[in-house]
Amino acid sequence: MLAQPPASTQSAAPQSPAESPLLHPASLKAKAPENFKVKFVTTHGEFTVEVHRDWSPLGADRFYNLVRNKFFTDAAFFRYVPGFIVQFGIHAKPEVAKAWENANMPDDPKKPGVGNKKGTLVYATAGAGTRTTQFFINVGDNGPSLDNNPGHFTPFAEVTEGMDIVLGLYSGYGGGPDEGGHGPRQDLVQSQGKPYLDKNFPKLDSIKSATVLPAEGATPAAPKK
Repeated sequence: MLAQPPASTQSAAPQSPAESPLLHPASLKAKAPENFKVKFVTTHGEFTVEVHRDWSPLGADRFYNLVRNKFFTDAAFFRYVPGFIVQFGIHAKPEVAKAWENANMPDDPKKPGVGNKKGTLVYATAGAGTRTTQFFINVGDNGPSLDNNPGHFTPFAEVTEGMDIVLGLYSGYGGGPDEGGHGPRQDLVQSQGKPYLDKNFPKLDSIKSATVLPAEGATPAAPKK
């Protein structure tokens, strides 16, 4: 139900100085703060998530690096099953999406007491050890169905502001055709990117920007002269 397309076996080309770091997942290794917030600006409005690294250290680090390197710009909320989840995390450009197909992470153990409640942010997977860049936000209380699921759906963050915006993202297409919905095929989102979605699913909402917010109490850096 929350699967990603199978990864290909092709590797990325050698990096040139002009290439984006997003084309080389192994180069993005920054350790995330123990707690941090990310503001999403979408075509429907804004919401904020708070990441708890102790819930899922590897998951938090990956998300932190994706946000810092603007991975989510123009990424669509391509799957929305009302009462269940809204899913995103395939890059708008196929060449970047392809670079991350094989960037699987080991699973993080579930932290006791942290479950798939409404508003939590979780990696979508295709089974054990397959987390890459796809995420879902629980729009219902899915603990009973997901907490003990073999898909290893370990929350790492929660929506702290703007849950009404999340709930109001366009859901009219539902899930993909493989689950009886009218939404995009994930393999075509992966291989064709934003043009495929713009042409065939123009009502989908997408992310304009995702930004790590300054820590509370921190003094913003002065602008460079």
